Amino acid sequence: MENWQEFTEETIAALLEDGSDPDALYTIEHHFYHADFKKLEQLAVEVFKLGFEVTDAEEIELDDGSLAWVFDAIREQSLDADAITADALRLEKVAAEHGIEYDGWGTYFEDEDGYELEEDDDF
Repeated sequence: MENWQEFTEETIAALLEDGSDPDALYTIEHHFYHADFKKLEQLAVEVFKLGFEVTDAEEIELDDGSLAWVFDAIREQSLDADAITADALRLEKVAAEHGIEYDGWGTYFEDEDGYELEEDDDF
């Protein structure tokens, strides 16, 4: 189990240090994966009922060459460390109850004009 409070505080600090807008709403993406599509689908339904937008599952190849299904649970919110950490802990628990891997959360840099910079964007 990851220390989600520490991870969240460090991530928010890094975003703000890089100049991300502290007052913006951010797309917070919580990541899940599992080899069994049906198990992942059951979790997606439960996460949706918790108020998250759920992306369509996609099949990916893991580092070890095995295949897994992944989806994200998304919520638009401010950079409130306590709220993000609470969501991470709750989603990790629900995922564990389904035997699914919770793979943490992420977001994107937001400038003052509301523009999201993604990993492959040029600065």
